[in-house]
Amino acid sequence: MFRTFLVEFLLPLLLFLLVRNMIRGFLAGSQPRRAMQRPQTPPVPLGGELKKDPVCGTYVSMATAIKETVKGEAVYFCSKECREKYRQS
Repeated sequence: MFRTFLVEFLLPLLLFLLVRNMIRGFLAGSQPRRAMQRPQTPPVPLGGELKKDPVCGTYVSMATAIKETVKGEAVYFCSKECREKYRQS
């Protein structure tokens, strides 16, 4: 009984799964996987000087900060919201 089950059902099932996985692996190797591709993000320069946002106190890189000149002095903000709060005060 067990031998019949093994030979007629389990062995063909395992063989089918093995062949299917081999075919998938072969086909996946020739095509780029979408799940493996990362979205392209703009490069952010590493390092550089940090400036303190006058509204929230966050230190932000000069390369990524929102810069505004106020009374001849450069002021750096972490976001547009902080810049707007500064303008209103």
